Amino acid sequence: MKIPSTRTQQLVVVLIPTYNERDNIRDVVEQILGLRLRHELQVLVVDDNSPDKTWDVVQRLSRANERVHLLLRKKRRGRGAAGVDGFRRALELGADYVVEMDGDFSHQPCYIPQLVDACQIYDLALGSRFVHGGRDANRSLLRRFITLFVRNFIRSRFHLSVRDASSGFRCFKRAVLEAVDLDDLISVGPSVVLEILYKTHLLGFSIGEIPITFIDREKGKTKLNFLTLVETLIMVIKFKRQYAGLGRSKRSPA
Repeated sequence: MKIPSTRTQQLVVVLIPTYNERDNIRDVVEQILGLRLRHELQVLVVDDNSPDKTWDVVQRLSRANERVHLLLRKKRRGRGAAGVDGFRRALELGADYVVEMDGDFSHQPCYIPQLVDACQIYDLALGSRFVHGGRDANRSLLRRFITLFVRNFIRSRFHLSVRDASSGFRCFKRAVLEAVDLDDLISVGPSVVLEILYKTHLLGFSIGEIPITFIDREKGKTKLNFLTLVETLIMVIKFKRQYAGLGRSKRSPA
């Protein structure tokens, strides 16, 4: 349920799930807050009690700026659970749009205004490396191969027209997050990105892509490994079965 508000502008909440991003998070948040949007802008960091105390940095930022929020999670850790809890909290804050992104600068804050603008046309807008003008920069051949494999596997398995199906840089209209039933999601890990995309597709919401340049992180360690890839592919098979009976309903962009 949306909290009644006296705001004259719509609210964009930028959701950043984090784990051990102390070296990046302050600069990411400050760049986001420095953006110029037609809408009110707030930042919500969802941290899984990082050992490097990422949460402590965000807590200090939140004390200094009321537009910064921290959700510190100490139970049921995982990228999927963090994302779902973050979406719930963003809706509680009264978000009209929720932008989800990584906190390591692989997703550059400068694209946020374009994603929000695209959501005036689409229900879900993706930052895409694989549409005209997009680019996947500074990544190893192995990482590029993994991305290409997952991309082709997902598109063929789910019959999606989306070119960058594994993109975690996205802007949702509130109506999408209310419709996908966050309580019904089964992902605990990174596969939540694909699960929500698939449910959005099945529910008939419109999905669009804008070009971005994805830049591999310069600070900190990547969370992507072979085990994560295998788990994601297994979850994709489960999604297909889980939502086999979910009928598509035609919707028009609000």
